[in-house]
Amino acid sequence: MNRNMMRQAQRQLAQLQKIQEELETLTVTGTAGGGVVKVVMTGKQAVESVEIDPDAAEDIELLQDLMAAAFNDAATKAQEMAASKMSVITGGMNIPGLT
Repeated sequence: MNRNMMRQAQRQLAQLQKIQEELETLTVTGTAGGGVVKVVMTGKQAVESVEIDPDAAEDIELLQDLMAAAFNDAATKAQEMAASKMSVITGGMNIPGLT
């Protein structure tokens, strides 16, 4: 590998590390049932908080479905955010394992 390629690889690695750190601090909110259930998740898909409208507790099956939907919504948003951030490094190519 020539020096230019090594420098470029080092810059990309530094960018990747910066993005990984940024994803730990950025959050997304997944919702279900028109906001009855809200899940806040980091860009690294760690759940920070869950908010449930107290009226939703009356129907446990519905609440369970809403919880699953809100978690899935948050996870999808977190993955999309991570992919968007990573596209800076990958030039828009989808490289499995980077997010």
